[in-house]
This record gives sequence, C-alpha cells and structure tokens, in this order.
Amino acid sequence: MWVQILCGLVIYKICKKLFYDDDVLDVETSDSNAIFSVAARLEKLYKGKAYVGLRIPDPDTGSRQNIDIVLITKGEAVVISVKNLSGFVTVNADGSWVCEAVGRHRSAVHPDPVAEAKKQASILESYLEQRGVALPEGYLSYKVIIPNPKFRVINASYFPPEVISYDQWMLMKSENKSMLSGWIKGAFRGGKKEMQESIHQQLNFILSTAPIWDRLEVKGNKHVLGEFLEFKGKQEDIQALRYIKRSKVSRLDVQKTSMFGLAPSRLQVLYSSRDYRSEGAASEWNEVNVRSSTEVLFQPANSTKVRKFKLSSVTSMSLSA
Repeated sequence: MWVQILCGLVIYKICKKLFYDDDVLDVETSDSNAIFSVAARLEKLYKGKAYVGLRIPDPDTGSRQNIDIVLITKGEAVVISVKNLSGFVTVNADGSWVCEAVGRHRSAVHPDPVAEAKKQASILESYLEQRGVALPEGYLSYKVIIPNPKFRVINASYFPPEVISYDQWMLMKSENKSMLSGWIKGAFRGGKKEMQESIHQQLNFILSTAPIWDRLEVKGNKHVLGEFLEFKGKQEDIQALRYIKRSKVSRLDVQKTSMFGLAPSRLQVLYSSRDYRSEGAASEWNEVNVRSSTEVLFQPANSTKVRKFKLSSVTSMSLSA
C-alpha cells in the first residue's frame, strides 16, 4: 500500500513539474512583478503616471523596442529600465555587467544596461516626434533601477550616475519628498523646466495608446508580460471563448464559483469589449462559463518558451490592441 502511495506522489510531482511547475512560474513572473512594483512606487513618490511594458516601434530596425517603464510627471519624462538581478555584479570595461548568482558557480553577462536605456530613450523620443510631440531639450532622461535586495556589488562607484542601486532605491521615501538628496534630484528632477500642460496631456494620450505587451495576472498576485496566443480545452469551451480576441476584447476577469469549499468545475469569465471610439471609456461586460480545465497559451516576454496556464489560476488578462 505504501509503495502505491509513494508511486502516486512521484507521478504527481512529475506531472506538476512538466506542466504546472510553480518554480518555473516564479522565475517567469519575478521580473514582471519587479517592474510593476517599481512603477507603483514611482507613481506614489512622484505623483505621476507610469506606463509599463511598452513596445515602441523602431524605424531603423523595423522591430519594436521593449521599454519597462516610462514615468510621466508634470516636469519630465523618464525611461526606466528595471534590472531584477540577484548575486554579485561586476562591470566590464565595455560597460557590460557580469552577474554571478550566490551559491552557484556560473555567471551571466548582461549587455550594458545604461547603453540599452539610452537607446530606448532615443527610440521613444523619435516615436513621440513622429506623433507630433517635440520634447524640450533635456526633458527626457533615462535610468536603470535595481530593486532586488539580493543584488551585490563590490564597489558602487563602478556604476555611472544613471544607475540607481538597491540601497539608493530604498532611500527614496515619500515623506522625504521635499528633501531630496542630490542623487535623487539628479535622477528625476535636476535641471528640468516645468512641463507645459498641453505637452503633458499629449504625452499621456500618446503613451496610453502606444503598443504594449499583453498582461496576465495569476494567483498570488503574480504578473506576466508577454503575448496571449490562444485558449486550449474542450471544443465547447473554445467555442464559448471564440469572441475573446485582441481586436474585440481589451480585458477579461476570471471568477471562480465553488460550493462547500470544493474546487470549481466551471469558471465564470467576464470580458470587456474594446471601445476604439473613446480611450478609457466604460464598456459593456459580457459573460461566458467554461470548464476549469481550460488553458491559456501565453508567450512570456523575453522567453522562447510558450507557457500553458490553467484558466482557474488566472485572475485577469489585459490584451493590447
């Protein structure tokens, strides 16, 4: 009997590892969670608007440039690159970073993050000009933020001023907003003129309509940026979900109904129709019911692997136009 129980546990662990490995999910969501966390804190500190997961067209390459965050305040715009690195980091002569994970005898080389952020800012500025907004000189800047407490560096002076280390990031307190230290002023407020209200409004409109990644929120308040591909499941359920396409739907929420604490066999999916006539306008919500075994196929950003998520583990999904 005990042998059968042990065999059953082994089979369960193998299936979980192959199909729904929470450890893999943690890795795939950690970077996205860090980006959303940094964006929320910046909005709170600077009373601005943070646009997350932008995909700005690059006219030189014909591809799209991924930008983690663009922070818009009354006085400026800042391109933010979030590096959720863990381990000991050294800087090479060419500006690239070498990160060696704690407890592991292997390292990863990351192309110069500051140079990447500078390129992202340049592409964003060109994109804004194409859409009719020429920014004042010095108005747009770029920064690299490291929010991971497990980030270690032997000498912080190796980093250029555009890099905000974890310790500096932790020093940013909302109650000290009126007594900003020199590096914070240099990072976000130094030497910039007050933005005219018209430019501020134009920027918010353009960035709110710019291409972005799809966003998947799963259990445990975890986020994944990437691209929604399709649903998988019984033909009846796929038929019920056929209307949920990015051209027609902007958001869906999943509600679970269960009796007596039992796992739900069916899910209630609420989806909002996309309204192209008025950005941010309230839209009518529709409802379908499907089996909890239905799956979402999603391609995480910066990953070559397509992931399957149980719809029962999904809280919401936002689709880009």
